[in-house]
Amino acid sequence: MQPINLAAKLAQFSTHWDPHVVAGYNDNEVMVVKFQGEFPFHLHEDTDDFFLVLEGEMAMDLENESHPVKTGELFIVPKGVTHRPRAERECKVLLIEPKGEPNTGDPATAAPKPRI
Repeated sequence: MQPINLAAKLAQFSTHWDPHVVAGYNDNEVMVVKFQGEFPFHLHEDTDDFFLVLEGEMAMDLENESHPVKTGELFIVPKGVTHRPRAERECKVLLIEPKGEPNTGDPATAAPKPRI
């Protein structure tokens, strides 16, 4: 067991919308990701979606509303709710999802999740 330095993990990649697994606990994966631009609208039928902004600011767009999410804030999208994260400038985010959950809600369009 070792502490995990999230800033050091985030420094290992420069891509956007590309989640990287940094740890696991129970049946969940803890990931870091960089957002910039807009992610497609999507939903997760069976799981909530957890976002914690580590640095920067993002917006979480839902079907009829949008919520700013700033550094140190988290946003949880309930399962079955269509949503889209977006960020004008690069934003660093921590995600927690059940192992194997595709980031788009659809395995055919999901990004791989390498472990770093």
